[in-house]
Amino acid sequence: METMTFCVPCLFGLEGLVGDELRRLELSNVRVEDRRVFFEGDFAAMAKANLCCRMGERVMILLSEFDAHSFEDLFQGVKATPLERFIPKDGAFPVKGYSLESALHSVPDCQKIIKKAVVESLKQRYHVTWFAETGALYQIQFSLVHDTATLYLDTTGTPLHKRGYRPAHVAAPLRETLAAALVDIAGYRGRGDFCDPFCGSGTIAIEAALAAKGRAPGLSRDFAAMQWAWLPAGVWPQAREEARAREFHGEYHIFASDIDPRAVAMARDNARRAGVDDCITFAVADAREFDRTTDRGVIVTNPPYGERLMEKREAEALYTAFGAAYAKTEHWRLYLLSSHTEFERAFGRPADKKRKLYNGTLRCDLFQYTKDV
Repeated sequence: METMTFCVPCLFGLEGLVGDELRRLELSNVRVEDRRVFFEGDFAAMAKANLCCRMGERVMILLSEFDAHSFEDLFQGVKATPLERFIPKDGAFPVKGYSLESALHSVPDCQKIIKKAVVESLKQRYHVTWFAETGALYQIQFSLVHDTATLYLDTTGTPLHKRGYRPAHVAAPLRETLAAALVDIAGYRGRGDFCDPFCGSGTIAIEAALAAKGRAPGLSRDFAAMQWAWLPAGVWPQAREEARAREFHGEYHIFASDIDPRAVAMARDNARRAGVDDCITFAVADAREFDRTTDRGVIVTNPPYGERLMEKREAEALYTAFGAAYAKTEHWRLYLLSSHTEFERAFGRPADKKRKLYNGTLRCDLFQYTKDV
């Protein structure tokens, strides 16, 4: 099969982690840029990335890249792209994207120009005057950054962070890809004790269990490219078989708790849908009374931030109480994600290390306490 260049966009701050992940998957020529990572490969590599990537948001084929200082430049650049390689006569090809620091700053206008150029290109190829677009989805994505236009074809469809195990969730859920990144940063690989005392809908604990088992996060879902009739028939079954062969089984000590019984019930149901409920011990418990009987382990958690003034004060009080409980533990490492600007003051001690991350568009810090208390 031919070699193509693929792009995996990701949340800001996760680029290096995604790059390392793709290298562990033995994908070729991995290249890291801001908010995106590139690799090269065939359709088998595409399927592997979709099934196995824990921290990226989608997998897209790089179609073309060109300078676009005007709408005419944009039109001609898209029209010159060999779209007929991928989009059949009956394919549906909607267009979406973004523009950053580009002369072509109107995204709706760019969408219209790109759509028109795609139509004109395919009209010449298929010798028709219009397209019904009744077939499979071939989502075209574009980016315009500093007057450079990049055109992609999305192979994923529903974003990779939507694994399929979490139809129910509590307010302000943590994106699954970010939860997987927190687990990766904490260095949890299935050994030792792991705990999330603010588990909410259970995302962090579930991602920890998936990582511990080596289970591909995309095994229980479908992808847009699965509907592409011209794709080699064995690509997806083979990729799934190889992903299952990489799983391993062991005894895991993963604990997840929350003060809200409804949240714990949701988390338990989500873990069952993810197939890891046998790996996680759930409990209704108050994080302010956190007390583990083992002398060491790792805590990875995402407590309430508090968006309004009263909620911020309540969050600070919660941080203070949890900080006091954490201080009594022996050698537990802590990785705590929060957008609260006064977290360290409320917690009672400065972090040993901080890392800037984004939960969607919300800027957060990952506060890391790795020294003995």
